[in-house]
Parts: sequence; structure tokens; C-alpha cells
Amino acid sequence: MANSPQTTNTSSSKLPEITKDDPKTGSSSAKVTLVEYSDFQCPACAAYYPMVKQLLSEYNGKIYFVYRYFPLTATHQNAMISSLAAYAANLQGKFWEMHDMLFQTQNSWASSPKARETFIGYAKKLDLDIDKFKTDLESDRGKNFINDTYSKGLAIGVNSTPTFFLNGVKIQNPRTYDDFKNLILNELNKK
Repeated sequence: MANSPQTTNTSSSKLPEITKDDPKTGSSSAKVTLVEYSDFQCPACAAYYPMVKQLLSEYNGKIYFVYRYFPLTATHQNAMISSLAAYAANLQGKFWEMHDMLFQTQNSWASSPKARETFIGYAKKLDLDIDKFKTDLESDRGKNFINDTYSKGLAIGVNSTPTFFLNGVKIQNPRTYDDFKNLILNELNKK
């Protein structure tokens, strides 16, 4: 395997359009769009979390970042409920706060049989409407949206987390921050 970051071909399917319900940050007119398929219980996703956060900070306004739910429920018992917690927080405008909290505290809830209660506690810390949060946590709308995002990810070749698409092209996960940064810079420097 080469040391430099590589792009990889995806299946013939195109990256699904960004919807109003997809969590996103930055300007949709930015030159770089980074889409991440991720699972809040995935240790590798938690390892990439600070790297992505640093990229978004360093290239503020130059990256449009879209988070896509991809809960690996076969291996992560709290993957779906954590995705639903983020989804419910998103409905109250606090997705990124919940996103950060879930990744920062992953070790404390990942194998807990009481993750739902933990996430309700997080919602309280974020000053969310708790009754609405609980309702949204159990909603078919949330489950359907997450399952639909997951299915569409499978259709374009996503089979693990995290999986990144840079300007619509699936990339091999960068090994270091500098590798990731170079991929972003290459896109920013294109005419």
C-alpha cells in the first residue's frame, strides 16, 4: 500500500444527494464537500473524530461536512440508539453538540445496557426539551431515516466505518492528519 492518500473507485452508484435532514456544517457552496459514514459506537470513528474536527477548524468555511448515520448494529449493541440520540438532538438544533459528546464519552456508554438513560442525561446537559427528545428517540421517523441512510450507503459500497467521500469520491481512510490535510488541499487547489 502506498504511503500517500489514495482515492478509490466506488460502485457504479452515485453518492446520494444531501438532504435537509442530513446533519451538516459549513457552506454548501464550499469547494470541498466531505461526507462521512459513521457509527457513534465505532472505535475507529472515535479515533477519526478529533482529526475531522481539526480539519473543519483549520479549513473553516472551505469544507462542507456532512455526517451520515451508518450504525453497525451487528457488532455494536448501542449503535442504533446512539444514532437515534444524535438524530433527536438534530431535530432540536443540537446535533453537533450531541455528536461531540457521544464520541468524547464513547467508552462510558458503548457496552452499557443503560445507554438510553445516558443519552437522556446528555440531552439534559444540552438543555434539550426532554419530552420531545424521548419521543424522537423512539420515533419510526428517526429509525426509518437512519435505516434509509444505511441502505443507501450499502448501495454505494460503504461496508465499514468510518467511510469518507471527498467531493463525491470514496477515499481510502487517511492514516494521519497530514495525509487527510493533503487530500483537502489537493481539492482546494483544483481549478
